Amino acid sequence: MPAAPMLDFGLGETADMIRDTTSRFAADKIEPISAKIDAEDWFPEALWPQMGELGLHGITVEEEWGGLGLGYLEHCVAVEEVSRASASVGLSYGAHSNLCVNQIRRWGNDEQKAKYLPKLISGEHVGSLAMSEAGAGSDVVSMKLKADAVQGGYVLNGTKFWITNAEYADTLVVYGKTGEGSGGITAFFIEKDMPGFSIGQKIDKVGMRGSPTAELVFNDCEVPNENVMGPVNGGVGVLMSGLDYERAVLAAIQLGVMQACLDVVLPFVRERKQFGQPIGSFQLMQAKVADMYVALNSSRAYVYAVARACDAGQTTRFDAAGSILLASENAVQVALEAVQALGGAGYTKDWPVERYMRDAKLLDIGAGTNEIRRMLIGRELIGASG
Repeated sequence: MPAAPMLDFGLGETADMIRDTTSRFAADKIEPISAKIDAEDWFPEALWPQMGELGLHGITVEEEWGGLGLGYLEHCVAVEEVSRASASVGLSYGAHSNLCVNQIRRWGNDEQKAKYLPKLISGEHVGSLAMSEAGAGSDVVSMKLKADAVQGGYVLNGTKFWITNAEYADTLVVYGKTGEGSGGITAFFIEKDMPGFSIGQKIDKVGMRGSPTAELVFNDCEVPNENVMGPVNGGVGVLMSGLDYERAVLAAIQLGVMQACLDVVLPFVRERKQFGQPIGSFQLMQAKVADMYVALNSSRAYVYAVARACDAGQTTRFDAAGSILLASENAVQVALEAVQALGGAGYTKDWPVERYMRDAKLLDIGAGTNEIRRMLIGRELIGASG
């Protein structure tokens, strides 16, 4: 249970049930191995089928395809609780269940859904999505991975970079260039054993260790026509349509990080004594805890509201970007304050707050930098009013 009381946001009985189930699983199965995951940069693949048994991989997928038929609000709650135990597991889980599974659910045809979704939802397979390249990060539509049309399909040549779950993924949704400009991008299903496809450089990150990140290499990789997802040359529409949902769901990782910080800090300041009294009795420490709590709940309010808007088909691109902007920056500040609250102890590996600090920083940069988010928000608002 969280060390701090949790405000009732009125998310509904289903979301509360998802939170309770996921929280108990995370506390029992993920939190005990979270330090090992980070220290060894170890991806706990065995968790995937266990999460599948709980239905966590198919929260947003319709029941006819083996999912729970719920919404992005429930998905955010699940990601939050997983990330409270381990942000790196939360990141890999979000990449699997939202970036991969949810995109297949939204854009795959019936044959593709029948082929790929069952094992992804059960957790037998791990999923990934590949947009970015070494020279195409924020400007993702400048990607260079070439997909040349041949009889019966396409031949892919080039690389992708910064790809979450790459090393362990069985099924990957990959974007390649099938024409010129932004109107010449197409999404493909790539399977890990396809000839000409391999894993390149593995990336050693400061934080989110245990969530594997690597390069994808395509060397005359033949992909059949039936592995095209969505319209040919319509990949930008597929890609952009998923970004709002991605931002909302990944923002929930930061909610989990902030809750984890409070879970450590509150007991510590109650028990740690200096000058003959608990350090939590000092007003400066009380102010620090108050700021952490308000940062968490203000972020929750925005993320939950955007998730509900996603479920109602009413989200805006600038609010989706705004929710992860607020949550990511608040999480970094809360994690820094958690380290400060613990003093010297917080700067050691004996306490998890230094890990929370390293993990929190990723989403200031990953899934779009905060600079890009601010540019998008400002541009959309000024354009809307002009």
